[in-house]
Amino acid sequence: MPIVANESRIETASKSWLLLTASLVSSLIMLDSNIVAVSLPAISRSLGASFTDAQWVISAYILTYAALLMASGNYADLRGRRKSMLIGLVVFAVSSAACGLATSSLLLNIARAAQGAGGAFLVTASLAILSNAFTGVERTQAFAFWGASLGIALAIGPIIGGVITNYFGWRWAFLVNVPASAILIAWTLKFIGESRDPNAKRLDVPGTITFSAGLALLTWALIDGNDAGWSSPTIVRRLVLATMFLVAFVIVELRQDRPMVEFGLFRSRTFVGAVLAMIGYGASAQVMIFFLPLYLQNAYGFEPLAAGIAMIPFALPMVLAPRETRRLATRYSGRTLLAAGLAITVVGNAAFWLVAKSHLPYSLFLVSMLVAGCGAGLLNGQTVKVLQGAVPQDRAGMASGIASTTRFIGILVSVAALGAVLANVAQDRFVAGATKIGFSSATAREAAARVTSGDLSGLLVTAPPGLREPLRSVAQAAYGAGFASAALVAACVAFVACLLAFSLISHEETAPLSAPAPAKMPCKFIDCRDPL
Repeated sequence: MPIVANESRIETASKSWLLLTASLVSSLIMLDSNIVAVSLPAISRSLGASFTDAQWVISAYILTYAALLMASGNYADLRGRRKSMLIGLVVFAVSSAACGLATSSLLLNIARAAQGAGGAFLVTASLAILSNAFTGVERTQAFAFWGASLGIALAIGPIIGGVITNYFGWRWAFLVNVPASAILIAWTLKFIGESRDPNAKRLDVPGTITFSAGLALLTWALIDGNDAGWSSPTIVRRLVLATMFLVAFVIVELRQDRPMVEFGLFRSRTFVGAVLAMIGYGASAQVMIFFLPLYLQNAYGFEPLAAGIAMIPFALPMVLAPRETRRLATRYSGRTLLAAGLAITVVGNAAFWLVAKSHLPYSLFLVSMLVAGCGAGLLNGQTVKVLQGAVPQDRAGMASGIASTTRFIGILVSVAALGAVLANVAQDRFVAGATKIGFSSATAREAAARVTSGDLSGLLVTAPPGLREPLRSVAQAAYGAGFASAALVAACVAFVACLLAFSLISHEETAPLSAPAPAKMPCKFIDCRDPL
């Protein structure tokens, strides 16, 4: 009996380290994204990059990340999830070093594209490892811990980015990934065993090429659509080619014995509902990670580091919510929890709309962020759990690829759509306000472009001294109106996703898992009296 107990403790400790390693790998991606976003102005000044070049510091990463998500999931199932994670960590570390040593914006963006490829392998492998290692209540708790880890990365990312940029320089925003990746490589080798899909036969090369090309072209069109114009020949060509490649992908996959995406899964209402909930989560909740720092700086005049600290009320619930979600999952079905998370997101975004529309003080905006953060926190782990549960366990890599891809699509489309709404409303409001205080229409429109891009401080420096304060008030009110309109659209998206998730997802298939008695708790690896 003591031998059995000892073996149980060893297994529990092993699972603890596996969970921690896989969660930190995913958190590294979230942390890197937030740190780099804060460092963009310093990067532009240092390398003499234009506004478009600075945009591509983010976009180059997004293109390769999105295009390789499904392919990396397929590779993980076939060649091994641990091997896939190790490849991702090595690529991520080497490309991070190249980013930190880049001497031009072109070299930086090439290295960022390589970083995105590494990131795609990391996310799909880590989720597949967790799904393969844990089942039942253990899986619920594991994904809750994973969600909390991402929440912590979200909370501290902007703050760490501000500190690194201010005190060490922007290059360390990338170089810090090198030692972090080295530690995670060692932990992966020590604590994570190999797993793969025993039925996988070969890499789906035609599917990889058609899907990657289609999604890359779609991403490229969405990134440039606002600037180039959605009806411009360039954007139309990209969208047409993207459609052709994606249609070809569907045709190729339907003829495969072991496709990269099992389209038969879409006959399951629960799977479809989980996919739509994931898209809704990305499009209405997680997308606010990108818009909130801009709003705090442009509407309230916060400095980047102060804006990062001011985002804590949004990030904190994402850290704390997964612990409560573990308990709720023993009482409520996945359908109920996803619908509740999306409903809370509706309320949070509606609160954003009300506060921004009336340009109310930060103290009230803080309450809105708390509500929105609770919705995002509830959705963070549950969306992945429900979608993974609707897919056969031996296709965990495919499921994690679908989960990451659908969430990314939601974020990408929402960034483009909400960004267009924000920019158009803010520009119209600014031009109307600026002409009232003495600016000509042409000058006001030229200044509006600087306001919507976040260069209010630069605009104020060049404005006549007597007009600076009125101009600041006009600009902040205009940006607030634009953000309010975008938040209202996000609330509508969350509402539709809530209705679809509740109507499609089966209560029985996502029924609550009864927690076992404490003495027989199979998840002691996560119940170590830690604050998460």
